[in-house]
Amino acid sequence: MPNEPREPTSVNAFLLLIWLLAGAVVFLPFAMNTSAWDAVTLHVPGHQGNWWHLLVGAPFFLAYPMIWLRLRSLFSTRPSTAMERRLLWSLVGLSIAATLSVESPFLLHLAGTSEWQRLSILGLGFGIVVVSGTLLILRRKRFLPTRACLAGLNAAYLANAALCLVVYAGAPGNAWSKAGWLISVVIVWPMLLELTWLFTQTSAPQASQPNPRTA
Repeated sequence: MPNEPREPTSVNAFLLLIWLLAGAVVFLPFAMNTSAWDAVTLHVPGHQGNWWHLLVGAPFFLAYPMIWLRLRSLFSTRPSTAMERRLLWSLVGLSIAATLSVESPFLLHLAGTSEWQRLSILGLGFGIVVVSGTLLILRRKRFLPTRACLAGLNAAYLANAALCLVVYAGAPGNAWSKAGWLISVVIVWPMLLELTWLFTQTSAPQASQPNPRTA
């Protein structure tokens, strides 16, 4: 079984750092002293935790399979297995389902946000999912399996993160109470560049690339 091509070590190390920060964001207060971990465990101030908070917090945990993939890319030349990829795609599917469910109140005008916020949330959340999903389907034969997983995880994470950044942009609190939000503002840009780069790599047929089915 041939090895999958890898990005330069410096690029992998930088992306690993970005996703390590994303892993830290899970436990940092994102808004009103509430972290993604608080959201999924329903420890929301005022006992207001509900399904919406659970679904909006869960996709932040995609940082951990991304960290695992980046560590593999740095320290191992073995390709991912079919079972591992099925698990990753299951996580991607669940995350996207959660994000689309979270956006339903905005779609139905039930969220109480301004029209600008509503359009931004729907445009970013649905937009990232639709564009990324379409490109993955159209270029599936040009993607190595692990890189396709990287693109899927990136897209699922960014769709949810973009929604949260817009929703909680005006949340009250000092820098510490919004530490996760502030870090996310910084790290989503390298993630977006990574996602764009992954799709750019498949913009033209690559004759020298090994057969994806054997990678």
